[in-house]
Amino acid sequence: MRLFVLFVCLLVFQAPSFSQMEKKKKVPNLPAFDYKPLHFGFLIGLNSMDFKVRHKLPADRPDGLENRYAEVVSLNPGVNIGIVSSLRLNKNLNLRFLPGISFGQRDLLYIQDGEQDQAPLEIKSTFLEFPLLIKFSGDRMTNFKPYLIGGINPRIDLAKTENDGLSLKSNDLYLELGTGVDMYLNYFRLSTEIKISVGLRNVLNPGGTGEPEDVFYTDVLDRLSSRLFVFSFYFE
Repeated sequence: MRLFVLFVCLLVFQAPSFSQMEKKKKVPNLPAFDYKPLHFGFLIGLNSMDFKVRHKLPADRPDGLENRYAEVVSLNPGVNIGIVSSLRLNKNLNLRFLPGISFGQRDLLYIQDGEQDQAPLEIKSTFLEFPLLIKFSGDRMTNFKPYLIGGINPRIDLAKTENDGLSLKSNDLYLELGTGVDMYLNYFRLSTEIKISVGLRNVLNPGGTGEPEDVFYTDVLDRLSSRLFVFSFYFE
């Protein structure tokens, strides 16, 4: 969450510089760019992966684990890369398909009776993702244009493993919502975007890994829902 707040602050601080540049430069770059019916590009970005953790009631846990719980610590930066395909629907709407891959890690720390485990579980993910999003753009201000974006993103975790104490499901569906700014340069359009991605499924496999010690990790949890915060650069 701290990284997400930082991303928001970066955009806020950028806004005055955008207006100053607008005052200095009145000639629009790439004047016909928005009229293309279809255009392509690529994206690179940073992400921070998180879990929303829901625990079982004490009565539903094995004996001795009534006071054991887990939380995500040390949000680690990850990387996103992808391809941009954008279809113009009208002046303010575009349909965007952004297939790509993302890498990240979540550290899940278990605490029992006030004492932490020696080390957190390092849950690494490599997602294949297929977001289908609607982009709603405001009116262009010479070489800048703000926008909102939202849609769905099916993800497949290629790094799903049963060696970390937890067994996770590989497939999930995410709702995504974000905001950004298009900047029209001399030869291409550069966009910066902040986006939150909320997983809709419980990705915890209640059957566990099959190992006896797995009970200390799986049997205290009821639900794990994924959360991702993404800061992206688009080159189109």
